[in-house]
Amino acid sequence: MLGEDFAGITCSDRWRAYDYLDPKRRQLCWAHLVRDFTAHSEGLAAQKHFGEAGLAIAARLFAAWHAYRQDGNRAHLREQTSPLKQELRALLEHASRKSPKTKYHRQFANKLLKHWPALWTFTAVDGVEPTNNHAERGLRGAVIYRKLSLGSQSEQGERTIERLLSASVTCRLQRRSLFAYLTNVLTANIRGDPIPLLT
Repeated sequence: MLGEDFAGITCSDRWRAYDYLDPKRRQLCWAHLVRDFTAHSEGLAAQKHFGEAGLAIAARLFAAWHAYRQDGNRAHLREQTSPLKQELRALLEHASRKSPKTKYHRQFANKLLKHWPALWTFTAVDGVEPTNNHAERGLRGAVIYRKLSLGSQSEQGERTIERLLSASVTCRLQRRSLFAYLTNVLTANIRGDPIPLLT
């Protein structure tokens, strides 16, 4: 849906469908990373140590982010995250080495190294957050609708529901009436006018 020419910054999990995007145009969700580090921390030996170290870094990162949200000082945010970058890089590089000790977390470490710039976009770009929680909250209604309705039986039905749910969330975020917007869309369609955009 983003297309090949998407010019914004995508904050997402590590689903491979996003891998075509330039890592410099992405922000990987740190909430998802915390879940993964937690799972590794429940392992044994080197995997447990890896997970615990990752969780400690993530905790300090979120503390720096919360401080930034209070004071808005981006230079201070960069200053606080700089040592975290170094610590995480060393942790991942060590875990990425082929060894029986890294068997259970090597692939995870390699994926993070591959998308390294996408871990830190929030430190440099205004409006980018370290998690995709905002987007997931926006999608929650659509996910619940899909589960309760059992989906659509046709591709045209899927596109219709997709667009209606998108318009619904956008109108809610813009504090606009969905009914008024849909009325304008239908009126424009009847008249042969261009469909009004939600900007």
